[in-house]
Parts: sequence; structure tokens; C-alpha cells
Amino acid sequence: MPAPVLSGPQYLSEGLKLVLSPGLRLFVLLPLTINLILFVALVGFAVQQFGGWVDTFMPSLPNWLSFLEYVLWPLFVVLVLLMVFFTFTMLANIIAAPFNGFLAEKVEVVVRGEDNFPAFSWAELLAMVPRTLGREARKLLYFLPRAIGLLILTFIPVVNLIAAPLWLLFGVWMMAIQYIDYPADNNKMSWQDMLAWLREKRWQSLGFGGITYAALLVPGLNILMMPAAVAGATLFWVRERGEQAIARQPGQAVR
Repeated sequence: MPAPVLSGPQYLSEGLKLVLSPGLRLFVLLPLTINLILFVALVGFAVQQFGGWVDTFMPSLPNWLSFLEYVLWPLFVVLVLLMVFFTFTMLANIIAAPFNGFLAEKVEVVVRGEDNFPAFSWAELLAMVPRTLGREARKLLYFLPRAIGLLILTFIPVVNLIAAPLWLLFGVWMMAIQYIDYPADNNKMSWQDMLAWLREKRWQSLGFGGITYAALLVPGLNILMMPAAVAGATLFWVRERGEQAIARQPGQAVR
């Protein structure tokens, strides 16, 4: 008997429970660790370069402008924080894409109770990189022309009144596409077929995308919400397709 469908917040909540289970933590911790190391290295490099620039620039100023050093550093810190806030999710999705594919596979094993996927191996992960990056590029090609169109709308008087709600709606839709694409790709569903299926489930997709969009806007929380969204999207995939599910409980180990 097919398991009952859930609301968007319920899918994300169930996804969070799944990724915190022992058998799935590896696929959360690995990309998270890589992302944190990368961002710490980038921030450290930026601080070093900015510090060198300040040390070179300040001696060339008259003494009465020496207070600028105490202004430039806070401005730099704010700029770095803004850059991290706006780029972390985007870069994290690209870096974590192969891991997210494996995470979606293992979540599907849990909710179906059967394993039709190959066992995890580093060779298999490396083999997935070109395919997953190609799929991420396909999402970007879908996103850019529509985002440019919406950007143009914001500069047209009167019409720009609807630009903000359209941006929000499009962002929510992209969240559904971003994460539901992982289980769809694992199950060899083509890009166009996936979009057609999401349109058939338009309101359910927007419900899941909306709560995911909101959760990813919260600094700190978004780190954990990304893998939770992958798990929630996989649960969405299985249940909204009306397939057999939940042969094991989320807390049970995954091989």
C-alpha cells in the first residue's frame, strides 16, 4: 500500500530526521566538511590579501586620515559576511552535487526498503561527478534566461510592481527543481520529463520549494537544511509518485 503524501514542511522535517540517522551521516558530513574547509581557506586568503593592501595603502595617507584603518576593516568584514551569505548555498550545492546524488540513493533505500543501487565507493562517486555537474549546468541554463527576464521587468515602470512576487515564486520553483532533480536523475528520468512531472504536481512542488527556500535563508541553519532538503525531496519523489515506501524506520542503519 502506498505511503500517504505529506505537506512541504512535513517532507523537510522528515528529511531532517533521515539525514541525522547514523547510516546517512557520512553523506552529510563529507560535503559539509569540504565546504567549510574551502570557505575558511577563501576567507583566510581574502583577509591576508586585504591586510597586505591596508599595510601598503595606509602609509601613503596623511596622518589625519589614519582613522580610515578602523573604518576599512569593519567594512571588509561586513563585505565578507555578505559574500559568504549569498554564495555559500550556491557553491555548496555545486560541490555537494555528487554526494547529494548518493544521499538521495540511500534515502530512497530507506523509504522503499529495497536497494537497487550500487554500493558506495569512491570510484563510483568520481564517476558521478561529470553527470551531476552536467545536471547542475542544465539547472543553471534553465535559471539564467528566466532570471534575466525577471531582472529586466524590475526596470520597467508599473510592470515592476509584479517583479518582486514573481522573483519569489520563481525562487520557490527553483528550490523544488534543485532538490527533486537528485532522485529524478538517479532514476534516469530525463530533464524534460522531470519538469513535466513537477508541473503535474505544481502545488505540492511549490509547497516543498517554499519551505526549503525559507529554511535556506537562515544563516547557520542552511548548512543542515541542504542535506535535509535532498532527503525531503527524495521522500517527496517516492510518495508523490504513489510508490511503495517505508519498509524501515528512519533511524535504522543503511548499509
